[in-house]
Amino acid sequence: MTLTTPPESVLAGRREWTALGVLMLPLLLVSMDVSVLYFAIPSISADLHPGATAQLWILDMYGFVLAGLLITMGALGDRVGRRKLLLGGAALFGLASVAAAYADSPGSLIAARALLGVAGACLMPSTLALIRTLFRDEAQRAKAVTLWTTVMASGISLGPVVSGALVEHFWWGSVFLINLPAMGLLLVLGPALLPESKGAAARSRFDWTSALLSLAALLPLIHGIKELAKDGWRPLPALAVTTGLLIALVFLRRQTRLAEPMVDLALLRKRAYGGSLLVNLLAMVATVGSAVFLTQYLQSVLGQSPLEAALWSLAPSAGVMVAAPTAAALARRVDRAYVMTGGFLLAAAGFASLTLIGADTPLAAVLTGATVYISGLVSAMTLANESALGAAPPERAGAAAAVLESGTELGGALGMAVLGSIGAAVYTAEMPATAPAAARETLGGALTSSPGPVLDAARDAFTAALNWASGGAAVVTLLAAVLSSALLRGRRT
Repeated sequence: MTLTTPPESVLAGRREWTALGVLMLPLLLVSMDVSVLYFAIPSISADLHPGATAQLWILDMYGFVLAGLLITMGALGDRVGRRKLLLGGAALFGLASVAAAYADSPGSLIAARALLGVAGACLMPSTLALIRTLFRDEAQRAKAVTLWTTVMASGISLGPVVSGALVEHFWWGSVFLINLPAMGLLLVLGPALLPESKGAAARSRFDWTSALLSLAALLPLIHGIKELAKDGWRPLPALAVTTGLLIALVFLRRQTRLAEPMVDLALLRKRAYGGSLLVNLLAMVATVGSAVFLTQYLQSVLGQSPLEAALWSLAPSAGVMVAAPTAAALARRVDRAYVMTGGFLLAAAGFASLTLIGADTPLAAVLTGATVYISGLVSAMTLANESALGAAPPERAGAAAAVLESGTELGGALGMAVLGSIGAAVYTAEMPATAPAAARETLGGALTSSPGPVLDAARDAFTAALNWASGGAAVVTLLAAVLSSALLRGRRT
C-alpha cells in the first residue's frame, strides 16, 4: 500500500521563504505609517497650515480607515484572491504615497491618508493569510508568524525614528516616498513568488451589506474610545461607542443568517481561535496603554529630544529578537499555552518593575523593565497569532486574519482609554491645587507655562502616573496569563 503525505506536513522550501521576505517589506511600511507622521507634523503644519481639527485628522485618518476596512478586505481576499488583493493594495499604496507626498492642502493630505488606509487594509490581512497558504507545516508556520509579528511591532516603533531622520534632511513628503521601492518590488516579484489562493466563499456573492455594517461599527467604536481616552467622558464620544456596539450586534446577527458569512462565528467559538483573539487583545491593551507614558517619560521627565527618545525606545526590541524565536521553539516541545502564560508573566514582571521608577531612576533600569515586558508580550502574541491562524481553515484565512488584526486595533484603542484614564487621574490627583490649570491637566501644559517648582511637581506627578499605568498593565497581563492557561491548554491548531 502506498502512503501519501498529508498536505499539512508539506515543508516549505526556498521559494516560500523568499516570498515571505518579499511580504515583510510592505508589512513593515504599512505598520510604520501608523506612527511615521509623529515628527513630520510640525513641518506639515508650517507648510500646509492645517487647523487643529484638520491636523488631528491628518494623524488619525490612516488608522481609522485601516481599522474599519480590515474585516471587509480580509473577506474580499478570500473571494477574489489574496494575491490579487495584495498586489492591488500595493499599487494603491504606492499611488496614495505619491499623492500624500505632494499634497498641497490639508484636505488633499487627509484624502491621501484615507487612500493609504484603504490600501493598508488590503495588504495587512493578505500578508498573514498568504502565510497560512505558503506554510502548511505547523513548525514552519510558527517561525513565519514569529517574523510577521516582530516586523509589525518593529514597524510601529521605527516609524518615529525614520520620520525624524528624514525630516531632518529632506522635506516632509519624503516620509511617504520611502514606500515606493518596497511596493514596486512587491509588484515585480509577487506574481512570480506568491501563489494565488481563494476560499470556498469565492463562488458566493460578496455581502456588501455586511461590509458596510462592519465599517459602520468599527469606525465610531474606535474613534469614540480614542476621544474618551484623550478628553475624558463626553456625550458625543460615549454616543459613538454605544452606536458602534449596537451596529456590531446587528452585524453579528446578520452573520448567523448567511450561508457564507464574512465572520465565521463558529470559528470564534473555537478556543484555539477565540481564546487567542482575546489574549491578543489584552496584550495590545497593555502594550499601547503603557507605551504612551514611557515615550513621554523619556522626553518630558528625562529631557530627551524626540529623536533621541525614539532611538532609545528601540533598544528593548533587541530582547524581542531573542525572546520570540525562543518562545516559538519552546512551544514545539511543551504546550504552547504554558509558554504563552510564561510570556505574559514575564511581561507582568517587567511592568511591575516600572511601578518602582522615579524621576531620577537610571535610564538603564527603565530600559531593562521595558525590555522584559516587551519580550514577554511579543513572545505571547506571536504564539497567539500562530494559534489563531492555524485554527482557521485555509479557505477562511483572509477573514480570520482580518478579525485578528481588528482585535489588535481595538485593543490598542482600549489601552489608551483604560490605562490612559488611570494615568490622567493619578497625574491630576498628584498635582498641587495651586498649580496653573494647564499644568494640572497635562505634563505638556506644565512644560510650556510653569515655573521651576511647579515643573518639578509635574514631573513627579507624571512619574506617579506612569507607575500606576504600569501597575494596570501588569494586572491586564496577569489576566491574559490566566486566560491563556485556562482557554488554550491542550488546544492544537
